[in-house]
Amino acid sequence: MGSRQLSRNAAIGVIGGGAAAVCLLDALAEASTAPGEVTVFEPSPHLWRGRPYQPDLDTVRVNIAPGGMSVRFGDPEHFPGWLAARDAVLGMAEPDFVDPINGLRFIPRATYGAYLEQSAREAVARLRKKGWRVDVVPEQVTAAEPAPGGRVRLFHGDGESLTVDHTVLCVGRGRPGDPYGLTGRDGYLPDAYPLARTLGEIGADADVGVIGAGLTGVDIVLSLLARGHRGRVLLASRSGVLPRVRQTARPHTLKHFTADWFRGAARRGETVTLGQVVDLMRAEFADAGEDFTAVAREITAAAEAEDPVKRLRRHLSEVDSPDRGLRILQQAVPATGPDVWPLLPEADRRQLLRDHYRSMMSLCCPMPATTATALLGMVDSGQLRIVSDVRAVEPRPGGGFALRTGDGAPPLRADRLINAVNPAPGGLPARAQSLVTSLVSEGLAELHPRGGVVTERATSRLLTGGRAHPGLYALGDLAAGSLFFTFGLPSIVDRAHDIVQAIRAGDGPPLSVTENAVLSA
Repeated sequence: MGSRQLSRNAAIGVIGGGAAAVCLLDALAEASTAPGEVTVFEPSPHLWRGRPYQPDLDTVRVNIAPGGMSVRFGDPEHFPGWLAARDAVLGMAEPDFVDPINGLRFIPRATYGAYLEQSAREAVARLRKKGWRVDVVPEQVTAAEPAPGGRVRLFHGDGESLTVDHTVLCVGRGRPGDPYGLTGRDGYLPDAYPLARTLGEIGADADVGVIGAGLTGVDIVLSLLARGHRGRVLLASRSGVLPRVRQTARPHTLKHFTADWFRGAARRGETVTLGQVVDLMRAEFADAGEDFTAVAREITAAAEAEDPVKRLRRHLSEVDSPDRGLRILQQAVPATGPDVWPLLPEADRRQLLRDHYRSMMSLCCPMPATTATALLGMVDSGQLRIVSDVRAVEPRPGGGFALRTGDGAPPLRADRLINAVNPAPGGLPARAQSLVTSLVSEGLAELHPRGGVVTERATSRLLTGGRAHPGLYALGDLAAGSLFFTFGLPSIVDRAHDIVQAIRAGDGPPLSVTENAVLSA
């Protein structure tokens, strides 16, 4: 694991061809790096789109405004510019998919997938113009082993192999969880996407249960409404915590709760307690003239399962609130969270995951205001019921399913069930299982107890025994155990930039176990 300099003919293997790979290719094309070879391995038919951005219904939307979804590091106008050019080509006088309540534009995921495809093609063209060789191999990488000189041999297809200097694991998220063990039961759809296919299997008068109240569950309910569904709908979960309603934008520049502050602490070998993190956030709020206790109450209200309909109405009424507190939190957690997480003591990390993870995600991954309006319209008409404290879901002898809640009330009934439970953070996609198992058995990776593999914060390199491998990186949810907030596009863009900078620098010598103690989880 010694230091290496990136040679002119250095080879990079990218495992996975979804959104993370697009961000990596764009960062590589933007960097002044000596040309080499890039090979992208992606066996699925949705090259560059991955599972989230494949063709689907227009009701399946990106829940972030375009300025937060650019694949190019440091250029938030990249995606908005692409949209403007698309509008001009289509002859659109007014932008489509604009939320009339707060004026933000929420694009269908399929449209964003088209942006990813074009961005990938342009990045590949720029790399080739600079002298790079870029290949896409429509095969799965099934195993890996060390090769001489600190390189890694990747096995794919029918016994073929490729030896590379740098390997970037962009394998995506795992499959949705199955908390009630219903996979294989008649009438149960274990994976909602693509909704264009799954909802086509459901009759318009069927009573439908949606298991999971996050953004996926919301997508399903809205898509049923858009298709003219007439039956009753249950949006059911254990917590009943729906995503927060996105407020109108009020920009804020972080001054205290910054990545630079936490990275400085990491360089000094310091740990940071949860109390210190809260104090920094208080200082951020105080400097902005905002009330931190109001946001703390909001987090607690979600954790204590405030009535979900009342909470949804309250959130919708606060779309234009002048208070910037929640907006500051929604900016700080994705931007700085990955730098905070590795510095926290393990007990503090456990406490955050146990007590606040669900509520923090609901606040920091909000839904559009028009979505909330549509949900409340269905509630008021009697078509939608939002159910919390679901303890069991069981097949009924005569067909369909029974949902039992903790209040002892008679079970609720559904003819069909659609699973909207999110994948566990750091969960491995089925097609990546054999590769990760191989990496671990060869001593190239170490499984993280909270999922995925152990990863170094500064470079996203894989760690084993506290030492970083100079040419192996994890980008995306595979690093969730170590880096906490890894699946949002802005976070992936930042990590892709870090990886390319590490490749440009030739990685340098591996850090010592002591130095890595504050960088690994």
